[in-house]
Amino acid sequence: MKRSIWLSLGSAFVVMGLVLGGMFSTASAQSKLSADEIKKTVENAMAKKTPKVEITTSVGTITVQLDAVKAPITVRNFLTYVVEEHYTKTVFHRVISEFMIQGGGFTEDRKEKLDTLHAAIRNEANNGLSNLRGTIAMARTQVVDSARAQFFINTVDNQRLNYKGPGLQYGYCVFGKVISGMEVVDKIRKLSIKNLGGAFVSWPVPVPVITGMKIVD
Repeated sequence: MKRSIWLSLGSAFVVMGLVLGGMFSTASAQSKLSADEIKKTVENAMAKKTPKVEITTSVGTITVQLDAVKAPITVRNFLTYVVEEHYTKTVFHRVISEFMIQGGGFTEDRKEKLDTLHAAIRNEANNGLSNLRGTIAMARTQVVDSARAQFFINTVDNQRLNYKGPGLQYGYCVFGKVISGMEVVDKIRKLSIKNLGGAFVSWPVPVPVITGMKIVD
């Protein structure tokens, strides 16, 4: 079966546009923090230039270092979802061993976590960062500026996903890299796969659950 490079967000509706206003709307109301506290926490992390996020899963812990200099829109977006706890109880729903592991959008019962989503963000793939093994990048549809919450971790070098020009060649935005826990990524990539159709043709068994994410530096 030919592998497609399109990394689907799995939603039938894609809200386009840069998240400038309304960033702390519905989702912030479900967080333990107020909108102002969320914004302050995110901005404090952004000020560090290379904030780190710990991704705790049912398989183990992965720590990623983000690049807020080369991918500021994307990192701010990701950190907002982290602080708002959007990723808690989502899963890695798409696993292709010699490609990537994708998660952050669906729960264990294969329902998309829509109530805590923000608007789509601008694609920063043209930032000089490459989709190499161990890097974290944003998933999207065929629409260039359609990334919201879902992300993927490259399990091999995937330079074909890099920016090569406008339109269909725009690529996928890398915004950080794994600095600890690559062995956990490899555990996930080696799981058995079940074809459940639709967005779940590469559903891992047992499905790895993200039990929490937090900014650690």
